[in-house]
Amino acid sequence: MSAKEKSEKQRQESPSHESGIGESGGATPKSGNQEEAELIVPPDGGWGWVVVAASFICNTLVDGIVYSCGLLLTPMNENFGVSEAKMAFISSLLSGFYLIAGPFVSALANRYGFRIVTMIGAIVAAICFSVSYFATGVIFMYIIYGVIGGIGLSMIYIPAVITVGFYFERWRALATGISMCGSGVGTFLFAPLTNMLLKEFGWQGTLIVHGGLILLCFLCGIMFRPLKPVRVTLSNSDGEDSKRKDEADKLSLLLKAQQKSDSGFVFPIEMQNKASPHTWMGVAPNDSYPTAAEVFRKSHTNLEMRRMSGGNVKNSETQGNGQKYIVVSNGRDENTNDATHENGKTENTVPLLIDESNGERRNTVSGRQPKEHNRSRRGTLTNDTQVSRPMYREDIFFGGSMKKIPQYQSKSSIGYHMSVTHLPTVEDVIEETEAKCTMCPVAVRRTLATMLDFSLLRSPSFMLLAFSGFFSMLGFFAPIIYIQKRAISGGMDSSAMWLISCIGIANTVGRVLCGVLSSIEGVNALWINNIAITIGGLATMASGISYSVGYQFAYCVVFGLSIACFASLRSIIVVELMGLEKLTNAFGLLMMFQGIAAIVGVPIAGIFYDLTGSFDVSFYIAGAFYTFSGLLCYPLKMISQWEKAKQEKSGKKKSDNM
Repeated sequence: MSAKEKSEKQRQESPSHESGIGESGGATPKSGNQEEAELIVPPDGGWGWVVVAASFICNTLVDGIVYSCGLLLTPMNENFGVSEAKMAFISSLLSGFYLIAGPFVSALANRYGFRIVTMIGAIVAAICFSVSYFATGVIFMYIIYGVIGGIGLSMIYIPAVITVGFYFERWRALATGISMCGSGVGTFLFAPLTNMLLKEFGWQGTLIVHGGLILLCFLCGIMFRPLKPVRVTLSNSDGEDSKRKDEADKLSLLLKAQQKSDSGFVFPIEMQNKASPHTWMGVAPNDSYPTAAEVFRKSHTNLEMRRMSGGNVKNSETQGNGQKYIVVSNGRDENTNDATHENGKTENTVPLLIDESNGERRNTVSGRQPKEHNRSRRGTLTNDTQVSRPMYREDIFFGGSMKKIPQYQSKSSIGYHMSVTHLPTVEDVIEETEAKCTMCPVAVRRTLATMLDFSLLRSPSFMLLAFSGFFSMLGFFAPIIYIQKRAISGGMDSSAMWLISCIGIANTVGRVLCGVLSSIEGVNALWINNIAITIGGLATMASGISYSVGYQFAYCVVFGLSIACFASLRSIIVVELMGLEKLTNAFGLLMMFQGIAAIVGVPIAGIFYDLTGSFDVSFYIAGAFYTFSGLLCYPLKMISQWEKAKQEKSGKKKSDNM
């Protein structure tokens, strides 16, 4: 049997060519030179509004508990009898790990889905709160209530935040705004509720009730139904069956709309990334893998080469790095040639190979013929295979108007989703379809490698934004934790119990206003953020001038509006400064910076209370931290422009030397 006949026989027998990959982006070459792709296109409504309602409830319960936990510290201390600084660690660990766990929770959600992570988080948090009933000391509360309870709340909060963006495109800003308003509503409701529960049941009974309420998030998690991918097809065969005709027409129109071929894609049989062995997680971050649009662009080029040659093309191209690419032979997969990789190994390859060895992004998408004992395994990857990989989308953490994303403005809807969706590897898909028990699956490691990619720390503009977030969180929680206690010690009447609720109302209104303002063309989100944080910090420093009812409530309004701007505009600012492709990475590192600051911020305020016997200095320090964080952001735009200009100059210089 000739090599050509063997190649044809292998191609027909191999089930790997019939595999369809799922939600996060994936496709395969089909018989008859047919290319098929699957991706998520948000439905912008329908069940999505149920998801918004469930997310709203989760945010209400989680943030309501986090922001009201300071009310528990005084009655707890009557049992434990420790300093204010030591007591403060109970609430600060809860809020800190609620943020620090964010990247790890995101990685779990990427592999196992929003639904299961939320449900497990609700159970973990509810158990921790309930078990805290039996606490006999602060160490117990640190570990069970603070650390493990905070991780449980993070497992609810992170999926509740990002799942809304998965369901909405056109109405994303509105849907996200409604969802995030749950934070302010929860702060408003839980302050008086917690005060009432403390009077009736004490702090132990209050924790039991809080744990019971958290279990409602278990029911909300059930509502986070995974989306099914939309399948689009481009066929080169004259005998295309009618079932695929409509989908082929859609993609044909898309190709015309996308003049630069930023449209569909073909999922590779195997993906090997040269950077993978050198990263701390063993795999590369998302931006080292091609997007769906990039892979299809290469595939489409190969297809045109085949058409121009009359279906008889055998193009062997050797790159400067020693890699040899075999494209197509006689309109069929060519499996008798080898690709030589940097490590000196060779492997049989199939068409649709892509290499982007430009010195910055180096990856190879290649194909292997499956061995005999692996064919049945790969045959399980059928066209019904659906794999949800939300964290492979570059815009998953974006909560503002899509008009703020340049890529969205320059592409059609499907073209945009393909351009922001990075492909999963076959190993990634096999781990899910075969339910392989792996200590740390590829989907988890790749998400962590993306969110905790420390190379971003070399960016001056990001470091300035990160330190701004750090100092913001140093001064963020202290006013919320101590505002009521300080007002009572200053002689304020029973209306002091509504101060935290006032912050919650202002926070809700502020989020709505920020959503509206940030959607207006020409409005500078960074300046809104800077001014709001600066005013909030100065107001905190001056909040102890008077303990009159009007003055204290006025301060709470200003502070509530300020923290709303800080929380709402962060993703928009990151995209404007660093681009959409760095959003996930930036958010992961920002959560770590802010989580560490949240852990130490409230205890610092507690230390100054222990030293002075008054909260005045504590509020001065918190206000100074918060003000400084705003001041750090004023030169941010200028530094970002300088950094981009430097990168462009360096890239141009590098290009001229080649």
